[in-house]
Amino acid sequence: MPIAPDVSLGRDVTIHHRDLVNLYGCAIGDGTSIGAFVEIQKGAAIGRLCKISSHSFVCEGVTIEDEVFVGHGVMFINDRHPRAARGGKRLGAADWTVVPTRVCRGASIGSGAAILCGVTIGAGATVGAGAVVTRDVRAGAVVAGVPARALLRRRAAE
Repeated sequence: MPIAPDVSLGRDVTIHHRDLVNLYGCAIGDGTSIGAFVEIQKGAAIGRLCKISSHSFVCEGVTIEDEVFVGHGVMFINDRHPRAARGGKRLGAADWTVVPTRVCRGASIGSGAAILCGVTIGAGATVGAGAVVTRDVRAGAVVAGVPARALLRRRAAE
């Protein structure tokens, strides 16, 4: 089932193709829009009036505040040291710790960006397309590149 019964959907949430998403154990705020081929995992929270564009992945531990734009194909990561196996044994859920990530109100994340775990993207910040965010982004900053670096700073309310 693409939208699990344990998903908390706010009022007026738009899911453009209900059969082409994978939502489970997450919370999505009022007026948010979810594109096709989006996965939002358990424990993730999306605020009000957000846009999550197609082909994006929001993993456990990610909090996206109100009025955030997430472009196409954005990937969030929640594990600093991912491994499939250790000592000849496949690892399971008990073998790792979720590292939380926060995207603050009004931020915009460009298509194809990768957001590593443990970072905060400040209010009104802009992450350029294809950027790899490895550390916190200040409120109102514009960052781009691999790794993402500050290009300029504007007031968060813009």
